[in-house]
Amino acid sequence: MVVEYIRYSLTQHSADELVAAYRRAAEHLRAAPECLGYELTRCEEEPSSLVLRIQWISTAEHLDRFRKRAHFPPFLAAIRDFVGEIAEMRHYGVTDLEWVRSPGAPLDSRH
Repeated sequence: MVVEYIRYSLTQHSADELVAAYRRAAEHLRAAPECLGYELTRCEEEPSSLVLRIQWISTAEHLDRFRKRAHFPPFLAAIRDFVGEIAEMRHYGVTDLEWVRSPGAPLDSRH
C-alpha cells in the first residue's frame, strides 16, 4: 500500500468549496478498486491549507490503472478548479511505525 498526499494552499477558493468538490469526487474514489481509502483534513492554524490523504494499492495502480479508467475523468472534473492550488502531490510508502490510541483508552503507565 502507498499513501498519496495532496497538499492544497488555497488562494482562489475557500476550504468549504474544496470540501464540497471532494464530496462529489469521493464517489469515484470509492468506486475505484485501486483506492483503499481517503481522508481530507483542514489545518486549524491556517484554514486555507488542506491535505488529502488517499490510500492506493500501489503507485502503479494509481497512475497506470485508476488514471486510465472510467472513474478518473469524473473525479478530475469534480476537482479540476483546484488543481492550480496544489502545493504538493506525492506518493509515500508506509513504514511499520504507527500507533493510534482509542478514544477513552487509559494511558499506558509503563515507562
